[in-house]
Amino acid sequence: MEDVLDEVVSSEDLKKFEHAYNKQIQDGHVTPKAQFEYAWCLVRSRYPADIKKGIVILEELFQSQEAEAKRDYLYYLAIGNARIKEYSTALSFVRAFLQIEPGNQQVQNLEALIKKRMEKEGLIGAAIAGGAVLAIGGLIGLGIALAKK
Repeated sequence: MEDVLDEVVSSEDLKKFEHAYNKQIQDGHVTPKAQFEYAWCLVRSRYPADIKKGIVILEELFQSQEAEAKRDYLYYLAIGNARIKEYSTALSFVRAFLQIEPGNQQVQNLEALIKKRMEKEGLIGAAIAGGAVLAIGGLIGLGIALAKK
């Protein structure tokens, strides 16, 4: 399951779906299928700007489509937000999905993975903050020691 947050789209797939999406824009009518396929690739990009663009497209689709398709949009909105470390937002999409389909094992696993990443990031953040406090304390101690000389 961890692969779902680390999976990166191939540049060939991204180009293929981007081309189809842009062609439909030029033709004046973009189908929800083309939007979804392009957004699906974007949220799996290695670049945060692409992921954010994919999230915007998925949010637009979510607002404009019928309930059946919304499940997929919620799932990939959760993945996209988790990939850019917007864990709280990702969890809100997961919970919205689980309101619709409480027994979905794939989404339950995604929720657990997001919580695990939040915990890991929190521990890393706490370690960095703790290290910074120690470094500042050391500098202050050094400054006091030098001032006494």
